[in-house]
Amino acid sequence: MSDDALRYGSAGVDIDASNAAKFRIRKLVESTFTDGVLGGFGGFGGMVRVPPGVDKPVLVSSADGVGTKVKVAIEASRHDTIGRDLVNHCVNDILVQGALPLFFLDYLAFGKLDATVVEAVVAGVAAGCRENGCALIGGETAEMPGLYTPPDYDLAGFIVGYVEEDRILGQHRVRPDDVLIGLPSSGLHTNGYSLARKIVTDRLRLQMKDPFPGSSGTVGDVLLAEHRSYLLALRPVLDRVHAMAHITGGGLPENLDRALPPTLDAVIEVSSWKVPNVFRVLQDAGSVKPAEMYRTFNMGVGMVVICAPSDVKSVLSAASDAGVDGWMLGSLKPGSGAVILS
Repeated sequence: MSDDALRYGSAGVDIDASNAAKFRIRKLVESTFTDGVLGGFGGFGGMVRVPPGVDKPVLVSSADGVGTKVKVAIEASRHDTIGRDLVNHCVNDILVQGALPLFFLDYLAFGKLDATVVEAVVAGVAAGCRENGCALIGGETAEMPGLYTPPDYDLAGFIVGYVEEDRILGQHRVRPDDVLIGLPSSGLHTNGYSLARKIVTDRLRLQMKDPFPGSSGTVGDVLLAEHRSYLLALRPVLDRVHAMAHITGGGLPENLDRALPPTLDAVIEVSSWKVPNVFRVLQDAGSVKPAEMYRTFNMGVGMVVICAPSDVKSVLSAASDAGVDGWMLGSLKPGSGAVILS
């Protein structure tokens, strides 16, 4: 062979490093397997049975990422939490339709693969899957030199869950006398990080290890606070819920409207909860207008539950039992499907 013969490695792709990373994550992946999983680690495709006893199962799927929160993890050199963020985000997205998680797949893309980082990220994904009763049955780790500049990488996830067809939640179940329950977020969750990072870096001029204003934690601690899953809080009372909205990008105004029929408006009492410190600091330091804050961040509300007034006590009790203290957020009135911050 000629001395100038090229190899994949000379183009920046290290197959041996990829194989080493797969070896390191095998036990993490297998730790999530549920009774419904068929086959083992390393197949071309993952296989999962639909749970027995489901008469008319409907599969519900979603795909998402963690946005530029991954950049915070890179800058803080803390890669073991964003995997859990990813799983919890996806679990919440299908939960609003009444679906329970069945299986999950992840995708990690690097400029130069780092097996230690892969292991830390997948450890978080596996932890999130175990906590939500969701099997991690596959994924992909890609090395793409020239597209990502080390140490940058990206992360995405794909979830599939199931729900009985006659138990699907949504705007078709919402009634005019229903009320709104708010469940608290645990921080920024996975949205608004491009603005948050700009404020922290350009206005506050803080690094990840610096104390965050008004907090006992560092900037890294506050910005990497994990995205909360609401599955344990709401699973016991899904039969009492009419609809839900997971408050992600777009905030309350652009997520709650997706759960409303075209004849009803949602009136949110903004005085019903105290906006957490992180949002107040970002708003003040960035001179961000209130309307922009509410359409960029969750402002302390991670999930909105719509139910009958007679079911409020049961929903709040179930959430409290799971360590999530909800509150009465607002009500509905005749309208056109708008969200009104009152």
